Amino acid sequence: MKNIKNKIKKIISNIMEIEIKKIHDKTNLITDLKVDSLDIIEIIMAIEEKFNIEIPESEVEKFNTINFITEYIQKNKK
Repeated sequence: MKNIKNKIKKIISNIMEIEIKKIHDKTNLITDLKVDSLDIIEIIMAIEEKFNIEIPESEVEKFNTINFITEYIQKNKK
């Protein structure tokens, strides 16, 4: 699980161009990191590619914390 979280944090850090140490498990992508809809799409695509999963559009709006994303990947990873 920690490995998944670190990979997610690295993806977000690279896309948002922020230091990885500023991203915590409960960091809210929208309110804390000011992620916009285009950034979310880029993050989702990177996560899908990295973890070889498909994330339905209906789930995307729930992707707001590192904890949620990690749990989702664990449950849906192939």
